[in-house]
Amino acid sequence: MISIKDKLIHAERQQHHNENLRHCMWQLRDIFYDAEDVIDDFKCEALRKQDAINHPNTNSSKVRFLASCCTCLPLSFSLRMAYKIKAINRRLGELATEWNSFDLRQCSDNRHVFGRETISFVDSSYVIGRDEDKENIISMLIKPSEDRNVPIIPIVGIGGLGKTTLAQLVYNDARITSLFPLQIWICVSEEFDVSRLLKLIIQSVNKGERCDDSTLDALQARLRSLLNNKKFLLQNHCHHSEFEVASIMSSIPSYKLEGLPLEDSLALFTKWAFNDGDEKHYPNLIRIGEEIVKKCKGVPLAVRTLGSLLFKKTDESDWIYIRESEIWRLEQNENDILPVLKLSYNYLTSHLQRCLAFLSLYKKDEIYYSDQVIRLWLANGLLEHPKQNQEWEDVGKRYLNELLSRCLIQKERDFGLYFTFKMHDLVHDLALDVSQKECKIVNSETETVDENVRHLLLLCDEKLVEVPRVLEEMKNVRTIIIQDALVESKTIHEAVINLCVSNFKYLRALELRDSPLTALPNSIGTLKHLRDFDLDGCTNILELPRSFDKLRSLQSLNLGDTGLKQLPDSVQRLIELRHLVLTIKATHLKEIRAGCWTSLQYLELGWCSKLHCLPEGMQYLKSLRTLVLSHCFELVSLPRSLKFLTKLEHLQIVSCHQMNLKMEPEEEEDKDLQLSLKTLLLDKLYALTALPQLLLQGSSSTLQQLQISWCPNLSVLPAWLLNLTSIHELEIKGCFNLSALPEGIDRLTNLRELTIHGCPELSKRYIQNGGEDWHKIAHIQKMEMEE
Repeated sequence: MISIKDKLIHAERQQHHNENLRHCMWQLRDIFYDAEDVIDDFKCEALRKQDAINHPNTNSSKVRFLASCCTCLPLSFSLRMAYKIKAINRRLGELATEWNSFDLRQCSDNRHVFGRETISFVDSSYVIGRDEDKENIISMLIKPSEDRNVPIIPIVGIGGLGKTTLAQLVYNDARITSLFPLQIWICVSEEFDVSRLLKLIIQSVNKGERCDDSTLDALQARLRSLLNNKKFLLQNHCHHSEFEVASIMSSIPSYKLEGLPLEDSLALFTKWAFNDGDEKHYPNLIRIGEEIVKKCKGVPLAVRTLGSLLFKKTDESDWIYIRESEIWRLEQNENDILPVLKLSYNYLTSHLQRCLAFLSLYKKDEIYYSDQVIRLWLANGLLEHPKQNQEWEDVGKRYLNELLSRCLIQKERDFGLYFTFKMHDLVHDLALDVSQKECKIVNSETETVDENVRHLLLLCDEKLVEVPRVLEEMKNVRTIIIQDALVESKTIHEAVINLCVSNFKYLRALELRDSPLTALPNSIGTLKHLRDFDLDGCTNILELPRSFDKLRSLQSLNLGDTGLKQLPDSVQRLIELRHLVLTIKATHLKEIRAGCWTSLQYLELGWCSKLHCLPEGMQYLKSLRTLVLSHCFELVSLPRSLKFLTKLEHLQIVSCHQMNLKMEPEEEEDKDLQLSLKTLLLDKLYALTALPQLLLQGSSSTLQQLQISWCPNLSVLPAWLLNLTSIHELEIKGCFNLSALPEGIDRLTNLRELTIHGCPELSKRYIQNGGEDWHKIAHIQKMEMEE
């Protein structure tokens, strides 16, 4: 394995020209998958024995407890593993012979990414050379229609030219927003579904409110009533053959988008390859860069991707390697930019390459959620081991930031604890190409699935009446995500669960969001390798099966918005759990015992509408970094035991209407607390009159962000707030009775951002150049003040 690894980078670069080498590398990947499974078998056995030692509650577990005193593994397990290990070694030996015949050499791995501040892909300052196109489209929209038909303006051109970006620039222009009071943005995917599109349009008009109408006639009638006599702009992003669609749909000539001129392409490339102004110091690199840009044929996506690839690389050899790469000599169609994207992919580290390939599991134009993606990567062993003082989740965040830096994903919205992002169609094509058929989207029309597929997305549309038979022959599946669940698909979901239990013994991730399932089978406990289990929105599941505690490898469990009455004791025995989202109908959460959930990083209690209090045993969650309490309407206070959670960094409390956070230091030990809170977000806490002094003063040297919104009974900010010397951002919204910031606010010299909205008295006092206390906040760099 060491010998193979030494030459793996050279093999990756050569496989495009050698079919036998490419096949050999696929065999190698298959062997390593099996080796991972063997290692995980040992981990599962160790967890089983550890659980028996910690919880010897039954006669059988007492027997296991005695057996665990012996260092030997059970004989049957040892024999089974020995057979598997010998088989893997034999296959490696056979492959090594062929591997040596390829005359591969050892290459140093110099692939790394220099971080840069990431920006949203609709930021107009990062769009170059499209001003004229933008004005042309706007003039076409403003021009009155000669007939009474709805005008349709198609923007056409090859992939990567920036058609969507141009449309967004037009869509967000102030002239357009004032002309069209109602604006709608939708995506027409490759699977054309009229009902789905009508629901998306209705949802957009109704500000996100879900549309449950089912028949086409009902949807059309509802849409007519919503749009009647209204002037609206409908922006749709279409995957179908653009010229064909344009010729069918529009009487207006298509607006054909051309490639950027060389001058604009070079300006765009320079913007991504250098920090502002640094290019002046490297005229030799600019000369090489111009030759690289010419190969990109004016396609902004290609220019931007290669520019970001060379960011902060000042060695000429790196630039020359890109210019002379064999990728350019691959056979390609006219206007094909996949080779350019492949160049950027080749420069990713091996871990990042696998993570990018995994994203092809989702449909085109999918909105990805960063936290969900990281959990799936972690469940499938795609993250490298964290460095000291880091957690697995930190590694996942770093990977996403690196993909953002390389322009391979595009950030949509930032929600603080997570963000959403999208992937350009052509980057999705790249991910699909390099995933080596490991990821597959299956629907009612799927007839064949490659036996090497390991990650499945199952679309439960109206046409799917049973589980596709091709899935019954598969054995190596590690991920299953069921999407577009319907009430009628309950039997399909039950069949999928049974298939997982019978066929997919090494399943790592199972996502059943919004499933109509009413119960999980007791056999679910046999999925001992399962690490990520998502049951969010399964409102009909009222309890968990007895075997649930056998899922000892679980790292992430999402039971949000379920019908659970109470969380069973068995879930506390899941000692690998790192992420838990929970909805229960009980008034109390069962007491947390010492030694339970010692790995838990993230805990979210949402829509626990009857929950009165949190257990004092939360002090045992020593690894907890994030606590989210959402829509717990009866929750009155936080337990003082939170002061023992020295790793807690993020606390969010939303729509807990009875919550009052008054927590003052009481004991001598409270004065010297060393806590780690970085962000505190309080939203819609209607009973709130005081901030949690105990937690905030204990985090005086770490707290960076404080957000308080829609807390109408908060009338005073305490003087001790000035002790929070590390605070960078303070946001206050909808606090009607708040009339002043603490005296001495100018002493918070690290405060860089201040936002005040919906606080009339407060705004009046600090408004720029007019408020009596404006001079006290004049030093703050960024301010948003709404009178």
